[in-house]
Amino acid sequence: MVTNSTSRSERDRLYAEGRIGEGSFVFDERVAAVFGDMISRSVPGYATVLATTGLLARRHARPGSTLYDLGCSLGAASAVMAEALEEAGACRIVAVDNAPAMIERAREELAARDLAGRVELRCADLREVPVERASVVVLNFTLQFLPREERLELLRRIRRGMLPDGVLILSEKIAGATPEEERLLVALHEEFKRANGYSELEIARKRSALERVLVPEPLEAHRRRLAEAGFRRVQPWFQCFNFASLVAHP
Repeated sequence: MVTNSTSRSERDRLYAEGRIGEGSFVFDERVAAVFGDMISRSVPGYATVLATTGLLARRHARPGSTLYDLGCSLGAASAVMAEALEEAGACRIVAVDNAPAMIERAREELAARDLAGRVELRCADLREVPVERASVVVLNFTLQFLPREERLELLRRIRRGMLPDGVLILSEKIAGATPEEERLLVALHEEFKRANGYSELEIARKRSALERVLVPEPLEAHRRRLAEAGFRRVQPWFQCFNFASLVAHP
C-alpha cells in the first residue's frame, strides 16, 4: 500500500462516489482536495521522483538563480526543493499552475510545512511565464497535458532560460513503444492501482476522463524532443511501469 506522508489530502473517492461526471478530467476544487492521495496511489514511484528532485536541486541550484516548478499542482516538488536548499544560498523558487484550486491548496500545504515564505506561487499558464536564470526546472507530469504541437516550443523556451550547468527534470506518463509493450504497461499500472485500493469502476472512470486530456508518448519521443530543443545530454534515470523521469542538461 502506498501512502502519502507529506500531503494533508483527503482520501480519493471521486470516481467511486460519482462526484465527477462523464466529462474530461479537470483540476478543480474536488480534485485539489484529494490530489495528494490520488497521485500517491496512482503513480508508481512518485515518492522516489519527489525525493530525487530534492537531491538534484541541491546538486544544481546556484545562488542568485531561480528554480521553477512548472505545473506545480500542490507544490510538492517546490516543497522538497525548498527543504533541500536551506543552506544552499539565496535561490528563488517559483511554482506555477493554471488551476486556482491547486494554487490555493498548494498555499495551504506549504504553510503547513512552514515553507510559505520560501516559494513564490503563481496562478498562470506555464507557457506564458518567463524562464530566466534557471538552475533547476521541474516538469513533473505536466507536459503530457499540453497539446503535442506545443511541447517542443515550451522546451526550447525553458532551454533558452537555463544556466549552462542547470538541469531540467521531466517526469511523464509514457506510452509503450509497441502495442504489446503498451498493453503490458497498462496492465501493470492497473494492477498497481488495484493494490492501492481502487476499484474496477474507479479505474475505468478515471481512465475514460484522462484519455480526453492526457496524451502520453513513448520514452524515445521525449528524448528526441529534448535533443531537438537544444539539450545536449538527456538521461532517463527512473521508470516504473508507464511512468518515467529524465534529467536533461543544456
